[in-house]
Amino acid sequence: MNDKLKSKEVEQLFEAILSLNDVKECYDFFEDVCTINELLSLAQRFEVAKMLREQKTYLEIAEKTGASTATISRVNRSLNYGNDGYDRVFERLGILSDKQ
Repeated sequence: MNDKLKSKEVEQLFEAILSLNDVKECYDFFEDVCTINELLSLAQRFEVAKMLREQKTYLEIAEKTGASTATISRVNRSLNYGNDGYDRVFERLGILSDKQ
């Protein structure tokens, strides 16, 4: 974990997220915590990561999601050199059977 990220406040935020019971509670919480654009950006990055794991091209991803090549590249870097957070969630949700 990035030491710059670790703090009491971030840990409290993560604990709050983990306390949510369902999608409706997530909508309620994240609408309060994030701007609409922040939330849409997070959702876009998640979709970009999924499409990258599905071996879609940058052009296909950009056309479908509207993400910039810089965003796609950053997500790709996280997938290849990050902490496997995306893949862990994909596996748990059954979104992708394995790294493709």
